[in-house]
Amino acid sequence: MNQSENIITHYLKESYPFWNKLNSREQSLLISNSTMIRYEKDSFIYSRDEDCLGVFIVLEGQIRIYIQSEDSREITLFRLAPDEVCTLSASCLIQEITFDIQIEAEESSKILLSNTPAIRTLIDHNIYVENYIYKHTTEHFSDVMWAFGQILFSSFDKRLAAYLEDERIRSGSCVLKTTHEQIAKNLGSAREVVSRMLKYFEKEGIVLLSRGTITILDTRKLRSYL
Repeated sequence: MNQSENIITHYLKESYPFWNKLNSREQSLLISNSTMIRYEKDSFIYSRDEDCLGVFIVLEGQIRIYIQSEDSREITLFRLAPDEVCTLSASCLIQEITFDIQIEAEESSKILLSNTPAIRTLIDHNIYVENYIYKHTTEHFSDVMWAFGQILFSSFDKRLAAYLEDERIRSGSCVLKTTHEQIAKNLGSAREVVSRMLKYFEKEGIVLLSRGTITILDTRKLRSYL
């Protein structure tokens, strides 16, 4: 094995619990059909309208999975951080999945992509791979249903507060580098609605707004909305 194959093997072995259930031929198939790909921030990765992408592991950055309406409104379904796996990008392998998803690099990111033909072969010949793909896809659907539940049943001030708190925890900082437009995309709302609620939070002393930045001033008060 060359150095690149050694790195790929390491990530496959660490990320996929079925690795030790593959025989040597199946392991070689997965290694030879896996590629590391880098995406710049805001790069488009996948749409269900395109050819089936395959299954990928996030190595660096953050990936956003979302849906888009006919009038271009977006709803973020979930995000993937390093060491997490995306199987919805291989949704063509599961006939029961019929809704369209989009995938983009929310930050500068690197993924390890295993292409569709290899995954299809493994699913057809190895029950452990098949079980993993279906189980992992089911877990993704739990995230999807949670996102829709938030949109349908939670008030917008609660949703916005939860988003800001999640971003504060994720980034490890009270200073969030984001725009009202980006928040609107993530929450499936209009920019005007986001701006109005942020201005209300600012009046309440919860946040401080500036161009491209939201600073959380009072985390206790923010959490009171949750």
